[in-house]
Amino acid sequence: MPLGANLPLETLRSSLIELNARDLEQELAWFARLLDTRFKLYFSQETSYSSVFEVAPPEFGTPESAYAGFLRHYAFSFVERVALVLGLVPHLRPQLLDIFHTKNKTFDRRFTEFGGLRDENGDFVPTGETLAFILAGTNLETRFALQPIFDRDHYFARHDLLRPVPQSRDEPLMKAPLRLSAECLGLVTTGYARRPDLSADFPARHIETRLEWSDLVLHPGTLTQVQEIEIWLRHGDTLMDDWGMGPKLRPGYRALFYGPPGTGKTMTACLLGKSTGREVYKVDLALVVSKYIGETEKNLARVFDQAQHKGWILFFDEADALFGKRTETRDAHDRYANQEVSFLLQRIETFDGIAILASNQKDNIDQAFARRFESIIYFPMPRHEERLRLWRQGFSPKARIDEAVDLDKIAAQYELCGGAIMNVVRYASLQALESGDSVVTRETLQRGIRREHVKEGKGT
Repeated sequence: MPLGANLPLETLRSSLIELNARDLEQELAWFARLLDTRFKLYFSQETSYSSVFEVAPPEFGTPESAYAGFLRHYAFSFVERVALVLGLVPHLRPQLLDIFHTKNKTFDRRFTEFGGLRDENGDFVPTGETLAFILAGTNLETRFALQPIFDRDHYFARHDLLRPVPQSRDEPLMKAPLRLSAECLGLVTTGYARRPDLSADFPARHIETRLEWSDLVLHPGTLTQVQEIEIWLRHGDTLMDDWGMGPKLRPGYRALFYGPPGTGKTMTACLLGKSTGREVYKVDLALVVSKYIGETEKNLARVFDQAQHKGWILFFDEADALFGKRTETRDAHDRYANQEVSFLLQRIETFDGIAILASNQKDNIDQAFARRFESIIYFPMPRHEERLRLWRQGFSPKARIDEAVDLDKIAAQYELCGGAIMNVVRYASLQALESGDSVVTRETLQRGIRREHVKEGKGT
């Protein structure tokens, strides 16, 4: 019987955390021995080891913890495993790093070769130099050999596990603090990857829906094209890897959704993620677009960097602000704006996840992007039959529709988008609850429809 079978969810989580804590205790004990060995070797003290590479890491048995599974999945080298644990220590057992506060008595200052920084609380923050000291000491050959783990194409960076984070543009990578991503930290400690929060460092927010495909009302032609994206999401990895099409096709998938507001573009993106088990993140343009030269490029790079190799769906609503037509170059700002569009073009073309751009008008999108979309899907205003379906399935089963209400006639008479229809449903339902009899009347529906017309500038 597999571990956790028939156990309540909370019991299972407790069991998994217990296994993880057991294995991480062994890992931290190994790191402590490794650190002790480095200092004894460096200061010519007695030790049973002639090299830190002789301090063997623990081998984890069964049942397997999330941490052990993480190590097995990546098959880390000795150097990579030490780097990972060094990134973990400040979060799990920061006192292990207190030894780096040791002062050089000759110069009455800290040892430069230890690397590291002090945070606002005075705690030691490891850097690339700290890792180099632990593994290489004064050996330049070993020091040079470990530097590739900080390259952009190493899976530490590509999978957003661990990376040096320079505090300024000119700071060398080896002197930058080593940061374990929040997602990685959650995965290796509790077994659950923590979603990144909306912030200046990650200007996108996770979106989802409790609805199903049956709740989405689209033109049949639109739905057919959307289903083609779903087929890619289900079989794209097989096509690229098992069928060997990776060298022949670009990674990822790019789609443009265009049409009036309220026609189902955002909901479609959410359902594509829900039906295929993928995370959907809506990029917050207010946090991305900056008036300062070059900042928009940096802000968006943070999103692409974190989303790379995770199969996420990135949804850019009102994408004209980012992917609009390039302007005639008249000054430095125009030149940088066009450079940013070129940067976005390059990033979206090499992104291995799914990028969905939404716009009210297809012509608002720069043609350089349009040529690179795998699909361009029009979301039209719903026709009479689609509006009727929206009206009929929009209300709660607990609502009572007055006999005087003719939904077929309302659907035929008023050309509203799905979002507007649901706004009317919300308004009329609340009025029915307020009346105490749960009856949706023709009068409240008419008032709700007028409210939508006023918002759209169609009348009073």
